[in-house]
Amino acid sequence: MKNQVYGCAIFLLCLIFLGTTLGVDVGTCKPSGTLRGKKPPPGQCNTNNDSDCCVEGKLYPTYKCSPPVSSHTKATLTLNCFEKGCDGGAPSECDNRYHSDDEPIVALSTGWYNEGSRCLKYITIYGNGRSVKAKVVDECDSTMGCDADHDYQPPCANNIVDASKAVWKALGVPKSDWGEMDIYWSDA
Repeated sequence: MKNQVYGCAIFLLCLIFLGTTLGVDVGTCKPSGTLRGKKPPPGQCNTNNDSDCCVEGKLYPTYKCSPPVSSHTKATLTLNCFEKGCDGGAPSECDNRYHSDDEPIVALSTGWYNEGSRCLKYITIYGNGRSVKAKVVDECDSTMGCDADHDYQPPCANNIVDASKAVWKALGVPKSDWGEMDIYWSDA
């Protein structure tokens, strides 16, 4: 009996090791559905910060969840403008306001936004050999998109920290490299 228990434990450890070595994230979430892209009305999709516009007929995955949060949560840092008239679209979800891009602020994917439980709280972002504290002011919607409320942009992926210019500056990233970067973050 002991040999069977040890054998099962070794087998499970091997699976975890193989999954980690092959880059399989055991704690990821799966898409909750898809959204069919609609063609934006002329001039209605804001492409500031290299934002994508929805493509008519294209299927976009949607997510109600994000990978589990830890002290070292892997994510993709993207660039967002939180000021009126920018690619962020509507005012921020947390306080129904627009914000200056000179503030270190972020929008989190739907699962991490967690129905607003992180609103106006700080996270610490680690990237480019530096760290910065940023306030959560918005949701990067992973469940909806391709409509006026979302500036005719596709739904966010489930692992996005959408950051203001101030965050990119604080991380010391050259402006020519702003757009997307692998980072990790934690609750501050």
